[in-house]
Amino acid sequence: MWTFFIALALLIVGYLIYSRFTEKVFVIDGRQTPAISSPDGVDITPLPKWKSFLIELLNIAGTGPIFGAISGALFGPIVFLWIVLGCILGGAVHDYFSGMVSSRNNGDSIVKLAHKYIGKAMEIVMRVFSIVLLLLVTAVFVVSPSSLLQSLTHDHVAAWVWMIIILAYYLLSTLVPIDKVIGKLYPIFGVILIVMAVAVIGGVLFQQDKYPMIELIGHFKDFSAANGGLPWWPFMFTTVACGAVSGFHATQSPMIAKCIRSEKEGRQVFYGAMVAEGIIALIWAAAAMAFYHVDTAEGWKALSEVGGSSTSVEHISSTLLGPVGTVLAVVGVVICPITSGDTALRSCRLILGEAFKMDQKSLKNRLILTLPLFAIVVGISIWNFVDVHNFNLLWRWFAWSNQMLATVSLWVATAYLMKDGIGKWRSLLTAVPATFMNAVVVTYLLGEPNIALGRFIPMWVAYIVGGVVALGISGFYVLKTAFGIKNMKPDALPLEDK
Repeated sequence: MWTFFIALALLIVGYLIYSRFTEKVFVIDGRQTPAISSPDGVDITPLPKWKSFLIELLNIAGTGPIFGAISGALFGPIVFLWIVLGCILGGAVHDYFSGMVSSRNNGDSIVKLAHKYIGKAMEIVMRVFSIVLLLLVTAVFVVSPSSLLQSLTHDHVAAWVWMIIILAYYLLSTLVPIDKVIGKLYPIFGVILIVMAVAVIGGVLFQQDKYPMIELIGHFKDFSAANGGLPWWPFMFTTVACGAVSGFHATQSPMIAKCIRSEKEGRQVFYGAMVAEGIIALIWAAAAMAFYHVDTAEGWKALSEVGGSSTSVEHISSTLLGPVGTVLAVVGVVICPITSGDTALRSCRLILGEAFKMDQKSLKNRLILTLPLFAIVVGISIWNFVDVHNFNLLWRWFAWSNQMLATVSLWVATAYLMKDGIGKWRSLLTAVPATFMNAVVVTYLLGEPNIALGRFIPMWVAYIVGGVVALGISGFYVLKTAFGIKNMKPDALPLEDK
């Protein structure tokens, strides 16, 4: 129990202290945000701070901090360390800079920011990764709630019917102004997500005799037997992404960067929403470890059979909280993926709109951009639906590409901070987690046994190559910082540095 409370306290203290340090490094000023300087009534619209926070939380959360954290429980209490340190030092910094740098560039996407601060080649890489990732997220978050809704209606309403309904909602939500559907529904859904997490941890705490929490001290060991032999490095860092570090967030923060009314709101909205997601992930990881007793062989086996899925969420919630828990579980595992799927499709439209320089105020232009994307999502959804193995394959590639996107986003933030003159070394704030994620991504790609490269390359080779790549990139960063950077554009600098 004490491990959980210490981890929770660290997340809260981390927000109170490190978020202010991050804000100080970024250096906010009195400039106007896009919502004030250039609103368009569709995507760029001023929203109250509390509403921006809840929308950002739902945008980035989905089922990630629930399903990912439950799967992460298979690695044992060490996952608490990753959630706390990853969230405070990496994920929240990543989300803050993704949103704030976008705000200073009129709400530009991470793709356009990659071009501006790193170069044309990286823009191409980011555009491909972003669009593929967003389409996968949208399609994945059609299948899972559809299947659950079919089981909840006792097969009276087929999953394909629910798929049509969810896809129709995605299309509508992507086309209409952000304050018409997302701005009205998401705050309600955000409150439900928070209540769900609080209720679950309350159920565990009040039943400690039956579901004792596992402490880090005494259980700091390799739980990889429950993961098919996959070691915690690097697989824990891709399994638990939402709640720690997730590149998907870099595609979502610019959406809310178009809606904040002042740069002062960025710390609470971007950094704060990520910490809130970290707390939710912490709760579900703790609940899964306690509920399934993962410190026993039987517990490993029980959780590994269901993993992070609607089944495990329903088991935990209904057993701990009875009928109320069942309702909360249903609402959570249905609403969470849908609220990430629709904003993923919306982000995809915005990224393509930037690429083709198409004005998003026009409904005709929004239709031209959205309909081809929507057709692809429908195709992937059907492909996922007909064979669960297709879903599993896509999810493994999603795990890698998601953290690849996080790595590049952190390097974009680093490039933003690495200016001529004062303060070059402050870019360590983003360069350190960027280097770490570089090692994770390379090691995962080379060592994952279920995708092409990992089938032929021994894990020890993946460790060495991942470390060498990370050290090489880190060394290049140090040299560039020490000898200065000459390729930053003047308009990239904060006002006080011009």
